[in-house]
Amino acid sequence: MATYKCFNCGKKTTNNSLEKRFLCVGCGSKIFYKPRSKIAKIKAI
Repeated sequence: MATYKCFNCGKKTTNNSLEKRFLCVGCGSKIFYKPRSKIAKIKAI
């Protein structure tokens, strides 16, 4: 399940709730982004 974050108010939502209408529940904005998870960097020897 993918999670999206509203660009305007910062509220997190899932793709299940955005399936029918791509609107933020908090502010009504249509602009979302997918927050990236932290990646562990490994140094090459």
